[in-house]
Amino acid sequence: MKQLFINIKELLQVRENKVDKLSGTEMKELPTIKNAWLLIEDDKIADYGEMDSLPEINADKTIDAEGKIILPSWCDSHTHIVYAGNRELEFADRINGLSYEEIANRGGGILNSAKTLQETSEEEVYQQSAKRLEEVMKLGTGAVEIKSGYGLTEEGELKMLRVIKKLQKNYELPIKATFLGAHAIPKEYKEKPDAYMDLVIEKILPKVAEENLAEYIDIFCEKGYFSVADTHKLLSAAKKFGLKPKIHVNQFKAIGGIQAGIEHDALSVDHLEVMRPEDIESLKGTSTMPVALPSCSLFLSIPYTPAREMLDSGLPLALATDFNPGSTPSGNMNLVVSLACIKMKMTPEEAINAATINGAYAMELSETHGSITKGKKANFILTKEIPSYTFLPYAFGTNSIESVFINGKMIE
Repeated sequence: MKQLFINIKELLQVRENKVDKLSGTEMKELPTIKNAWLLIEDDKIADYGEMDSLPEINADKTIDAEGKIILPSWCDSHTHIVYAGNRELEFADRINGLSYEEIANRGGGILNSAKTLQETSEEEVYQQSAKRLEEVMKLGTGAVEIKSGYGLTEEGELKMLRVIKKLQKNYELPIKATFLGAHAIPKEYKEKPDAYMDLVIEKILPKVAEENLAEYIDIFCEKGYFSVADTHKLLSAAKKFGLKPKIHVNQFKAIGGIQAGIEHDALSVDHLEVMRPEDIESLKGTSTMPVALPSCSLFLSIPYTPAREMLDSGLPLALATDFNPGSTPSGNMNLVVSLACIKMKMTPEEAINAATINGAYAMELSETHGSITKGKKANFILTKEIPSYTFLPYAFGTNSIESVFINGKMIE
């Protein structure tokens, strides 16, 4: 099927050649075509250009996009969409003065979600998660990574990963699965955390690999959770099973997690709210993508990733939601792009690049997603009539999306 979009006010993120990732000053450039046309054939981008040079095309469907902008769908490379229940009571606790860490120390936080997940059937977890996935797709997300990490038992972790596998089967957007058994130390292992690491490495990890349930390995490398030594141990074990690291680091404290990730060729290091000069220095010249999660900073009232400092040092940066029940109950990438501009002083061009091309890189999807390039998947956003693309992050409370296309099909 051929679909032709004509009179597009501006076609964003047009890349003639496939680009893996953008770093430093490259992120300031967002190539666009004004007054454009775009041809979609079946599930791929076939051609595009300026309206003045539109050839005769025998399309099955022609859509007039006058006054509207088309851009690649968002690539959200860090989420915890699969979970059971919510944690709105802890939200009230935080308003009353308790910190995220204090709530966790008294059995709330991740452990609270783990208890709920363990008590919820696989089918019910799937139904709740599918609803969230459909919600973020309507908000413009066209590729997503989902982690386990609320099971914290062999049965619980495998249940979560099986739910992710079912979502992969039933939805057309690419979904990348990450095994995050080392998300928190369960209560029963509080006095013997090493025994829990042994369970993750010796029992759960081999099953995950055997059932082909994940591509990536993750760990919450943070004071009060898992140490740098734990990180080295887990990532070394995961490498034998072909799982690549995408890890949580530097959310509350800088303890050397970034360096551990780099040593193990991590695809990405995520959070980065606390960055020392040596952390920025360590990332230079590596293939590891730093990932910022500004809606987590908003919700927890913690510092924002120092994006300006990182970009001005020549680093790349991706943006993601961290959608989860405790610290970011939102999968809205539009809000993330706005926060990056408002709170992290990224330009609209840098933020859009971080949420598309660099987000795709952080899921190894650069070949197929993240830009308007011939031959790539037709996953894109058609906006309502808006004055310019800067309006997207500027009007942070407005839904500027008219429709979202996944594999060339408009999602209902």
